[in-house]
Amino acid sequence: MRTGVWLVGARGSVATTSVVGALALRAGLTPPTGCVTELPELRGPALPGLADLVFGGHDVVATPLTKRAEALAAAGVLPGRLADAVAPELADVEAALRPAPTEGTPADRIAAVVDDLTAFRRRHDLDRVVVVNVAATEPAPEPHPAHHDLPALRAALTGLADVLPPSSRYAFAAFTAGCPYVDFTPSTGARLPALAALADERGLPYAGHDGKTGETLLKSVLAPMFAMRHLAVRSWSGTNLLGGGDGATLAEPAANAAKVGSKQRVLAETLGYLPQGSTRIDYVEELGDFKTAWDLVTFAGFLGTGMRMEFTWHGCDSALAAPLVLDLARLTAAAHAAGRRGPLAELAFFFKDPLGDTGHALGEQWAVLRDFVAGLHAGVAR
Repeated sequence: MRTGVWLVGARGSVATTSVVGALALRAGLTPPTGCVTELPELRGPALPGLADLVFGGHDVVATPLTKRAEALAAAGVLPGRLADAVAPELADVEAALRPAPTEGTPADRIAAVVDDLTAFRRRHDLDRVVVVNVAATEPAPEPHPAHHDLPALRAALTGLADVLPPSSRYAFAAFTAGCPYVDFTPSTGARLPALAALADERGLPYAGHDGKTGETLLKSVLAPMFAMRHLAVRSWSGTNLLGGGDGATLAEPAANAAKVGSKQRVLAETLGYLPQGSTRIDYVEELGDFKTAWDLVTFAGFLGTGMRMEFTWHGCDSALAAPLVLDLARLTAAAHAAGRRGPLAELAFFFKDPLGDTGHALGEQWAVLRDFVAGLHAGVAR
């Protein structure tokens, strides 16, 4: 099942690490550490193979992928030997990248993306293309009546009024081109009623939002522990320090607020209440592609005895996110092949702010994911 993976933000750190990783995996140069779909419980015939993935994408910057890979290797994000070993294949992927459309009306820009997706699918003789947004986090958009009604949205886009943020324009273009869509960011993406209607009209699945790679991953494990042991969490405060392009983007207050809102959802919905405290995200340029989170949790046990827990998480965001991007592309492609349409709530395991009515406890999300993938494999076997 030849599957295209169209990356929005294709020259960013996460996208570059994803592509280098996929090329290294198919060449047998590295083990699939971090790739959930390579676990025995999920591996099977319904998923496109890593060798079947063909990469393309859009970006607003023009730095070649080989140069981006060299920079990431110098920063310790990926091994330099892998960047060198896959450089010829990386140059082939570079040839499939296109500049992000920036001219004309919103409808013109959407049409240009549709043309690029269609040409990519035809050029590489692909069964399907999954569009994955790994671009910078956007501020939440102002509500607009056209967001709720597909005909009104189509009418609005033919004029000069840009009623959709970039992530939602890409979702619109993906659905118009017959492509499933995954939002790995906390941006709006397909999370508008009009776009949900378009996905349903075209029979397409979509997934999101905001890949769960660090502090929130730990929250999705620890918060259920407190709930199951009937311990009262009094406060939960966290400070996140990160550098790189993502950190610079999140230095903007509106983008920062969108990210923090995504990170906080797990506590209120898992515990049934929101403890005191807050989550901070601060940009520290020196950290580059690495991030550190410090969390302090205070809680009360039997007879009201006060206690506390502290933890520190230090990780490389691109190396944590990249295998999940590959997982999500493969899973979404398999869901599309199986005839699924609409939000893929079964993929909540991967997201801070998942679509659909789903819990946040990682163990429960894992069980749902495992059953979902088993169903996909069974459908192929029949």
